[in-house]
Amino acid sequence: MNNIAGQKKSFSFLTNLCVFAIALLWLLPTFGLLVSSFRDRQQIAVSGWWEALVSTELTFRARASTDFSFENGGFVIRGNLFEDGDVAKQLDGRTGTISGFGIQAIHPDAYKAGERVDLGNGKNLQVETDGSYKLVSREEPGSRGQRIYFSARLPPSFTLGNYLTVLKADNMGQAFMNTLTVAIPSTIIPILIAAFAAYALSWMEFKQRGFLIAAIVGLLVVPLQLAFIPMLNLHNKVGIGQSFLGIWLAHSAFGMPLAVYLLRNYMSGLPRDIIENAKVDGANDFLIFTKIILPLSLPALASFSIFQFLWTWNDLLVAKVFLPSDDGSKVMTVKIADDLLGSRGGDWGILASAAFISIAVPLFVFFAMQRFLVRGLLAGSVK
Repeated sequence: MNNIAGQKKSFSFLTNLCVFAIALLWLLPTFGLLVSSFRDRQQIAVSGWWEALVSTELTFRARASTDFSFENGGFVIRGNLFEDGDVAKQLDGRTGTISGFGIQAIHPDAYKAGERVDLGNGKNLQVETDGSYKLVSREEPGSRGQRIYFSARLPPSFTLGNYLTVLKADNMGQAFMNTLTVAIPSTIIPILIAAFAAYALSWMEFKQRGFLIAAIVGLLVVPLQLAFIPMLNLHNKVGIGQSFLGIWLAHSAFGMPLAVYLLRNYMSGLPRDIIENAKVDGANDFLIFTKIILPLSLPALASFSIFQFLWTWNDLLVAKVFLPSDDGSKVMTVKIADDLLGSRGGDWGILASAAFISIAVPLFVFFAMQRFLVRGLLAGSVK
């Protein structure tokens, strides 16, 4: 007995360890994406998200001022590199500590901060750690200031700029409404049809029922990409090509096999005594389906609705094929991919913030419906 108890404890420990490892593998990238969404592009380029709380060293280029004063027989220019227009725009009001500077892009930290450097032609430059500089020249400076490159260590900082960029993008509100317009009907339509089909396949006797069940299981493994061109051609022939009605029907068709499979497996496991007692009392199939089966099948309906809504909300490929390409018809995934990421290259901060904005509604739907997944609706139904 002691050995059995010890084995059970060991197995339970290993199970918990595996579950913890799987959860960690899922949570770490998500947490990293969340941290990256609050960092600017330069910080992401030079350090990983796990270094978000550590100072980062970045390279900038600035141009010295052209305002000068005449001192000791020479022209003197004073200023601060962090106040340069381009640098200040990149830093958004932040300052750091300069570790090195130079006058060539290939050697931005050729000289140490505080060192006075002879630039030739009677010029010398000195840059302090706080960004202040002093440029002395024998000749009067021209209309373009001296180019200065420098490396600065910046303290960790976080910004909402990435989220504001996504939210202020042109027609992003319209894209959000388009996504809702696509996701809600594409979730409701397959549930309505699949629920009737699942009841028929579970509790009604008719010929070829086994063949239909096998066909539905087989459709689960068919890649949906194979049906894109034939379905789009069919939609064009009937006049619904690249429209919201067309994408509703496309999403419904692609989600139907899984919906019927899940609901049929759940409904076939309901107690037979309930169905038989209802038939004895004179209830027909429609009453049994609406009054008994549907209320008892809420957990399965909620499960599929969550899967279907998440899929249609996050879908990019089907939306690109079955919706018009004009800006007024784009959903959020297409809007982010085409207008934000397409014009900004590898701006991972924008990508991360757009991802979290787009998952806000699916998270709300999941937490609102998860209670149906765990509630025991069958408890006490059969005495």
